[in-house]
Amino acid sequence: MKKTGAGLRALTISVAAASLALALTGCTRLETTAPSAARAHPTTQARYGTVDCREAKCIALTFDAGPSENSARLLDILKEKKVPATFFLLGKRHIEKYPELVQRMADEGHEVASHTWDHKILTELKPAEIRAELERPNKEIERLTGHRPTLMRPPQGRTDDTVHDICRELGMSEVLWSVTAKDYTTTDSALIQKRVLDQASRDGIILLHDIYQGTVPAVPGIIDALKERGYVFVTVPQLLAPGTAEPGKVYRP
Repeated sequence: MKKTGAGLRALTISVAAASLALALTGCTRLETTAPSAARAHPTTQARYGTVDCREAKCIALTFDAGPSENSARLLDILKEKKVPATFFLLGKRHIEKYPELVQRMADEGHEVASHTWDHKILTELKPAEIRAELERPNKEIERLTGHRPTLMRPPQGRTDDTVHDICRELGMSEVLWSVTAKDYTTTDSALIQKRVLDQASRDGIILLHDIYQGTVPAVPGIIDALKERGYVFVTVPQLLAPGTAEPGKVYRP
């Protein structure tokens, strides 16, 4: 049953992920803010950490739908490579199943963010249901890490004015992406790596899923190849600094 449940979860997210392109192909009038635009309006006097993306060739590595049984290995790789990442975590069967990994992500300097509680499509829900999908993982993440998330990624990238308004009320910003390996379609780690490298560009936000078996083995090669090209890995907040993500806004390169 455990295997069946995991398979159903992966299938659900695979079907959802297969629709991601529809949200990002220009078929929507979604208004988004680029990282460079956020940086053009500084909100802090000092540089964020040791990287200034106004000068450095930055790129952000992000992982959706974890934690999972693969996340510990992923964290080992990121620690070894000295690469920070942004994790958009699911609540049900993920945060609640692997609380120690949520704590470890925060302890090791990664950005811990929300991917909702149960991966429901927010644009199909009533306002009260949207709030519940967002507030519940926030509370659990804050309980585990001491920090309330300020970033979220809507399932399938589906969002609208109602979602924006509720995010604004909750002090959250939405983060989309510019690079997808479509790792829900293959277990071929070499292919996942190629897809990422083919799409990578400055200020890029890479979308991967550490719930799939082919993804984590692809990460070392992705990191090494992009470092060779002169990229510096940062979290999403670092990518926007010295600006900060504004609640209710949607960020996408």
